Amino acid sequence: MPSRFDDQAEWIETDGSGGFASGTVSGIRTRRYHALLLTAATPPTDRFVLVNGFDAWVTTPGGSYALSSQYYGGGVTHPDGHRRIGEFEPEPWPRWKFELEDGTSIVQEIVACGTTVIVSWKIEGSAGGVSLAVRPFFSGRDFHSLHRENPAFHFEPDGIGEQLVWHPYPDVPRVFTIFNGGYKHSPTWFRNFLYQEERARGLDCGEDLASPGEIHWDLSKGEAVWILSAAESDIAITMRREQADAHAKKLKDAERQRRRALPSRLHRAAEAYIVRRGSSKTIIAGYPWFGDWGRDTFISVRGLCIATGNFDSAREILHDWAAMVSEGMMPNRFPDHGENPEFNSVDASLWYVIAVHDFLAGAAASGRKISAQDRKEFGDAIAALLTGYSNGTRYRIRADADGLIAAGQPGVQLTWMDAKVGDWVVTPRIGKPVEIQALWLNALKIAGTFSDRWNSLFAKASNSFVTRFWNQAGGYLNDVVDVDHESGKIDALFRPNQIFAIGGLPFPLLEGERARRVVDAVESGLWTPLGLRSLAPGEPGYAGRYDGGVRERDGAYHQGTVWPWLTGPFVEAWVRVRGSTAAAKSEARARFLEPLMRHLDQAGIGHISEIADGDAPHTPRGCPFQAWSVGEAARLMFQVLAENVKAAPRVARP
Repeated sequence: MPSRFDDQAEWIETDGSGGFASGTVSGIRTRRYHALLLTAATPPTDRFVLVNGFDAWVTTPGGSYALSSQYYGGGVTHPDGHRRIGEFEPEPWPRWKFELEDGTSIVQEIVACGTTVIVSWKIEGSAGGVSLAVRPFFSGRDFHSLHRENPAFHFEPDGIGEQLVWHPYPDVPRVFTIFNGGYKHSPTWFRNFLYQEERARGLDCGEDLASPGEIHWDLSKGEAVWILSAAESDIAITMRREQADAHAKKLKDAERQRRRALPSRLHRAAEAYIVRRGSSKTIIAGYPWFGDWGRDTFISVRGLCIATGNFDSAREILHDWAAMVSEGMMPNRFPDHGENPEFNSVDASLWYVIAVHDFLAGAAASGRKISAQDRKEFGDAIAALLTGYSNGTRYRIRADADGLIAAGQPGVQLTWMDAKVGDWVVTPRIGKPVEIQALWLNALKIAGTFSDRWNSLFAKASNSFVTRFWNQAGGYLNDVVDVDHESGKIDALFRPNQIFAIGGLPFPLLEGERARRVVDAVESGLWTPLGLRSLAPGEPGYAGRYDGGVRERDGAYHQGTVWPWLTGPFVEAWVRVRGSTAAAKSEARARFLEPLMRHLDQAGIGHISEIADGDAPHTPRGCPFQAWSVGEAARLMFQVLAENVKAAPRVARP
C-alpha cells in the first residue's frame, strides 16, 4: 500500500451537478455513499446511487489476479486486489498502479468529466496475453438508503446503437454505458456488503447489489475504456465501441487542461462544491451527504468563489438566494423533493449580508464593474432582511431595546451550533448569542452604506455590545446573554463564537487590550492543529471524542468537537491584534495555516474535513469533504494572509 496516503483515505470526483464518484485509496467501499456513478436527477437534489462499484481481475500467462476488494459481513475481505496497489496518486484524478506477482503493472484511472465518468485500465510497458474482466455492481437507490435483493430489479440491458443501457427500476435514472470491449450477460446478486464507516456511525451498514454481467477486454491490444453516465446526451447514439477510447481521450484531455488552469489545490477543491441548480449555481455544503444550505453557502462563498476570483459564480449564487427572502429571513436550505423551504436559522440571513459585502468589495478591488441593477437587487435584499430582524420575525427573532438581536424558542436550533436529537436541542443558545451580535452589527454597518436609516441602530447596538458581553473576571466574552430571554441571565461557557467579535467579519467589534485577551484565551483554550474546539476542555459537558451512535455523536457535535472552518476567523483575529503586519501574517501561515494544509493529504484527499475530535490526536470525523472548511482555508490563503490578492483565471466545466 502506498506510504503517502492511508488506505482508508477517501477520494472524490464531482460532476458539477451534485453527483460524484468516490471511494477509498484501498478501493474498499466503506460508506453507503461510495459509488462509481452517483447522480443528481434534479441538480443538485434527488441523488441516486446507480453504479456502486465493481470487481476487476486480470489474467496473464502467469495466472489470474484481482484488482479490487470488497468488505463483507463477518469480517471477510474479498478478493485481495488491495494488496497489489503499489502506488496511488490523486492528481489530476485518482490513479492506481497495481503490481502483479508475475511482474505485470496495471494502471487504473477514474475521472469525472462533467456528468460522464470514465474508468480506464492499461498495461504499463508491454505484455502479451493479458485480459481484463470487470463485473459492475448496480443498485438504483436514493443515496441515503441501502439496497436489498429483490425480484423487481431489472437485469436486462437495452441497446441504443452500441451502447448498453440499464434501467433497474422505473422511477430512477437510467445508466448509459459504452466500452471498447465485449459484454457477457450473467446476472447474479452479491450479498451482504458491509460498510465500516456506517457501522462506526451506529447506522444500518449492510447492502446487497445486483450484477448483470461481465465486461471483457484484451489489454494486450490497448487501453480498456468504460464510459458511464446517467445523461443520454453524454454518449452519442451513433458512437461505436471502437470509438470509446478516442472519445474518452478527448474528454480527459479537456478535463486535464481545465484542472491545470486552476493554480492551486485549494482552487481545485473549491470547484468541487460549486454546482448547478437549474440555470444558476449553488454550493454543496459537504460531500458525501450534505445538500446546499443557506448558512453554509454564505460562509463558503467568501472563500470558494470571492477569494479565488470566481466572481461570476458568486454573483449567480447571491442573485438566486436574494429571491428567497421571506418575512425578513433567508431559508436555511432550498426546497428539496417538493418540500417547503426551512427558515430555522438566525444567522443565515446575516451571513448573506456579509457575503454581499465581500462580493462587492472584492469585485471593486479587482476592477470588476457591478451593474446598477445588481447593486439595487442586493441592497433591496439586505433592507428586507434587516427590516425583518429589526421589526421581529419567526422564532422570536427581533431587535431588543438595547439594539441587540434576541432569538430563539424551545425546541428549535437557530445558530450554527444546531445539533438536535429527537426533541433534544443540544445547544439551544436561546437569547442573545455573541456571534449573532457580531453578525448583526456588521450587517447594520454594511446596510448603512446603502441607506442612512441603519446608522442609529448600529450606534445603539455598538454601545450595548461590550457592556453586555465582556466577562471581566475571565478576560473573554460570554457566549449568550439574556439566556432564555431572561434579562441579565448569562451563559459564560468558553466557546469559540466570541472570536467573531475580532476576526472572520469585515468590521471588528473589539480592539486593543480586550481583543488581545480574547484571542490569547481562545488560542490557549480552544486551538488545535485542525481548528478551534467548540467548547473548552474542563467546561461542563465537554466531549473530547466524536464517536458512537447518533445520539452520542450529535451530543458531542458542538461540545468540544473541533471545527476547521473556525480557523479562518481565529487566524484573522490573531493577525488583526498584531497589526496585520507582514511579520504577523508570515508567522500565522507557519503556525496555523500550514498544519491545515497538511490535512489535504489526509481523510478526504485534496480537501478539509468537517470536524475532528477535540482530544488528541484530533482524528478527522464527519464529512471528509466540507465546503466551509475549504472556503475558510482559501480565504486565509488568498486574502487574509496574502500580501497581494490576485484573481485566478476561470475555466468552465465541460
